[in-house]
Amino acid sequence: MISRTDRSLVANWWWTVDRWFLAAFLMLMGIGIVLSFAASPAVADRIGLDSFHFVTRQIVYMIPALVALIGVSFMEPRQIRRLALVMLIVSLLLMVATLFVGMEVKGGRRWIHLFGVSVQPSEFLKPAFVVVCAWLFAEHARQPEIPGNLFAILLLGLVVALLVAQPDLGQTMLVMGTWGAMFFIAGLSWLWVILLGVAGIAGAVGAYWAFPHAADRINRFITGEGDTYQVDMSLEAIMRGGWLGQGPGEGSVKRILPDSHTDFVFAVAGEEFGIVMCFIILSLFAFVVLRGLAIARREEDDFTRYALSGLVILFGFQSIINMGVNLRMMPAKGMTLPFISYGGSSLTAIAICMGIVLALSRRRPEKRRPATFTSLSGRATAAG
Repeated sequence: MISRTDRSLVANWWWTVDRWFLAAFLMLMGIGIVLSFAASPAVADRIGLDSFHFVTRQIVYMIPALVALIGVSFMEPRQIRRLALVMLIVSLLLMVATLFVGMEVKGGRRWIHLFGVSVQPSEFLKPAFVVVCAWLFAEHARQPEIPGNLFAILLLGLVVALLVAQPDLGQTMLVMGTWGAMFFIAGLSWLWVILLGVAGIAGAVGAYWAFPHAADRINRFITGEGDTYQVDMSLEAIMRGGWLGQGPGEGSVKRILPDSHTDFVFAVAGEEFGIVMCFIILSLFAFVVLRGLAIARREEDDFTRYALSGLVILFGFQSIINMGVNLRMMPAKGMTLPFISYGGSSLTAIAICMGIVLALSRRRPEKRRPATFTSLSGRATAAG
């Protein structure tokens, strides 16, 4: 047990970190390992790999993810800004490189080999982009003569252009939605709301006509015609699970669901552990988002408020998209479920993202409002 009188770095971290956040993240990671045992053996057997191939790799991926989650949470806001800036620059360069030398998977170039490991740069781009935009919004709020909002708009344009070039319309929608929410929190005028709304609608219409695969997914979602196999099987798995599920290892639909360990792991949770488990997962995501927004609302520092809000909104939007696709409430998209879906890039990037949330939400004396008292002359005076 760490004593409150202990002044070491670890002790200071333990008594200042938000342990509710930490518990929620560790629970989601634990659920991810359990669901990896449930979902991935069938996929591994189907493609001729060892039954626990993906399970083993997911557990291995958890090690750097945990290190990133805890390590980043020790950082101060200034260090967070520097880390985000470096991550953003490196991610942008890798995304450009991916367009030329990246692996083509299902018609898109989103992955690149680095030192024998496949990396998806866009996963690391997202938290860095959010933090840098929060920095720009905060600088504009602090000094209006600094064109922080304009730089944030230009940065959004660059990121969206690179994502569309891959193409990755799901991540594009996620980034634009998060950025719009942050801009709203930063106090944009109604003129900007209208302009951004029109731009968003125009972009969606343009994507529908420019990308046949996007139009096909939207048409299938609206009409229910065409190849809707994975989404249909996902919904069937959840319905078969009922309230309490078929039991660990007893699911049958998961055996014929191609992406059951990645994009459709939520369906496996429903089939084997029931709707109750789905509600638990949903509640954990909702808890993180609502707690993050509540803490951000109390923050006096603009950067911390914008960054915290943006990161938990990004976390929430991504989970909503994944679960919405599994429940056939949204067109199919290749979007992982944070901390739960299989994938090294996704797991490590979301761990860095939530490590930043832990760092920014830590209790610090300078974050508190100074207490005031009324002097004998009747004027309010800051204590201390």
